[in-house]
This record gives sequence, structure tokens and C-alpha cells, in this order.
Amino acid sequence: DAEVLIEAMTRGMTKKRGVLAASKSVLRGSEVCEPSISKYHQQMLEQIIEAVPNMRFQVADLAVSVAEARHTDPDAVGFKFETKEYGDFAYTSDTEYFEGIGKYYRGVRLLMLCVMRPAGKPWKGHMTTEDAIKIIQEAQPEQAVLTHLGMQMIFQGPAREAKLIEEKTGTPTVAATDGMRIVFGEKIGVQTAKPKQGLDKFF
Repeated sequence: DAEVLIEAMTRGMTKKRGVLAASKSVLRGSEVCEPSISKYHQQMLEQIIEAVPNMRFQVADLAVSVAEARHTDPDAVGFKFETKEYGDFAYTSDTEYFEGIGKYYRGVRLLMLCVMRPAGKPWKGHMTTEDAIKIIQEAQPEQAVLTHLGMQMIFQGPAREAKLIEEKTGTPTVAATDGMRIVFGEKIGVQTAKPKQGLDKFF
């Protein structure tokens, strides 16, 4: 997806512009994966930031903090975005739970979590519903959104898992759906798209 976005941002690769922040593995590959974005696309950006945990940088009026993540990709990171007007929002990226992960996201208003697995179905390097509960309890966001949903989660029912998290934490929680729109302002609004045929129809 990043290459498509870069092509749009650079007006079809005709104008050098934009900023890309990504982990080392995404930019240059690692011992477990190849680069995810071609050199052809990278050379059309005005600035490339290789993101590592505890780093901070600025993109226009947006301050960005890089959080630690623990995944099969050793370079994986999460991001916290700090706005001047409306507070902070964050994205955990693909990670398993570890002691101290909540501190990276404490105080954010909106927290998007990559919850690949439902309750009772752990998988190393990935987050479960139970893990999400612990992180949300530590971070105390106003709104939580579950994304990066795996097949086990799809089979179990993402909305059901989101409801379980909300009941346990008291934090409004939704599972992402195709076309969902989140409005981040004085209030946080979650708008769902008109339902379409989903994967559940194939199983």
C-alpha cells in the first residue's frame, strides 16, 4: 500500500515530495524480510526517517514519537502522534504484549491496536484480546479501535471481542471494518460504511 500512496503523494512519481517514516526492515530489509518499499519509490520522497524506539521527530505541526514493538520482524515499531489542538492518537503496529508497552501510549485519546488473535488463541509476536485489555487499562484512551484482524479473530467475531474489551476496560471499543472512518477532533467519531459482503460469507 505504501508504494501506491507514494505514487499519489508524488503526483504519479513526477514531483519529489513528502515524508516517509518507517522501520529499517521496511526501508532496507532485514534478516527475516526483504524491503517493503522499492528504491524507485523511496528516491521520490523529500525526506525518509528510519524510525527506532524512543525517537521523536516533527512532520509539519505533528510531533511523532516512536514506540517499541516486539514481533517476528525485530525492527517493528509503533507510533504516537501528538496534535496541538486535539491531543494524541497512536497505532501499536503488529506486536505482542510485553511489560512496559502501555507506557508508550499512556494519555492518548485514540488508540488503534493490532489485535490479530481472539481471547484464548495466543501466537508469539502478535496481540490477543487479553493483551489489548491490559494495554488499554494501562493507557486509558477515550476510544480504542481493533485492526489487523487475523482469521482466528474473524471466525470468533471481531465485534464480540471488541465488546468484551469494552466491558473489561470501560473504554469504548470497536473493531475496524472496511470503509470505517474515524474523525479525530474535540470529539472522536467512528463512522461505519454501508455493509458489504464480508469474508464470513465464504466459510
